Amino acid sequence: MAILVTGSAGHLGEALMRTLRDSGEQARGIDILPSEFTDAVGSVYDRDFVRESVCGARIVLHAATLHKPHVATHTNQEFVDTNISGTLMLLEEAVAAGIDAFIFTSTTSAFGAALTPAAGEPAAWITEDVPPIPKNIYGVTKVAAESLCELFARKQGLPVLILRTSRFFPEADDDPAVSGAYELANAQANEMLYRRVDIEDVVAAHLLAMRKAPQIGFGRYIISATTAFSREDLAELRRDAPRVVSRLFPDCATLYAVRQWQMFPQVDRVYVNQLAVRELGWRPRYDFRHVLESLKGGQDFRSTLARQVGTKGYHPDGSSASRPRAARK
Repeated sequence: MAILVTGSAGHLGEALMRTLRDSGEQARGIDILPSEFTDAVGSVYDRDFVRESVCGARIVLHAATLHKPHVATHTNQEFVDTNISGTLMLLEEAVAAGIDAFIFTSTTSAFGAALTPAAGEPAAWITEDVPPIPKNIYGVTKVAAESLCELFARKQGLPVLILRTSRFFPEADDDPAVSGAYELANAQANEMLYRRVDIEDVVAAHLLAMRKAPQIGFGRYIISATTAFSREDLAELRRDAPRVVSRLFPDCATLYAVRQWQMFPQVDRVYVNQLAVRELGWRPRYDFRHVLESLKGGQDFRSTLARQVGTKGYHPDGSSASRPRAARK
């Protein structure tokens, strides 16, 4: 089965290529940047390049995108060109080539303002039924690209599954209030409760999706670590998250104290992965219980794959910080 992976120089693209190659799959990676996992360098906004890349493939795993950190360094038009027009070209060429399945990597950022309840309101319970309210050009273009995917599934009969992934990047949080107050591992451990997923589990979801797509036809799924929270916890999570965590995980406080870690004072949303578990047969291995068990054993709670991929940044020089547009190439 020939598999085309777009964005092969990125975090997820590399993780997909590593896993596919290790399992003996015939995978081809494309990206605008050269890398060990990129077989051809070019843009998804280049029709001839896309047509050539899709030729001979049976599956497309479309992970290439401009991300939220690019909002500070790229124009709105560049977001439209890459995230919308690039996706459209891939869909059109996938149909022309008779592709068996098209998997689109989207983001929980697409929910936008729906993720932040008003002051005094309970934390938001985020399922696939929550309407997106994009907050920036990144969210707008990802939602638009999702709509194109749905259109092609409905009108062209192209099997398409959309995976809205939560955070799996290893870099520090882009919120100064978080990155300045919490050690990186502490913040990311906290997030495994409600808004983070290990990249190994993200890859597993993509591999299941590409095999399930022909029988499902079209679907949209949240890909995030399994939460221990329930709807009954939402009000208290917004007022006093440490109290809820202590009730569900009595050993957390002791394990955190050894490292001088702290739980976030409140949680504003909870991502729910039940639909992906049920329809894709996805069984994520990494959750907050795994985090605590790793801490007990003095081990890194990240997967081996996450450590192999490491930190990449979002700009050609590998940085995550915002830079002037003139320097981005």
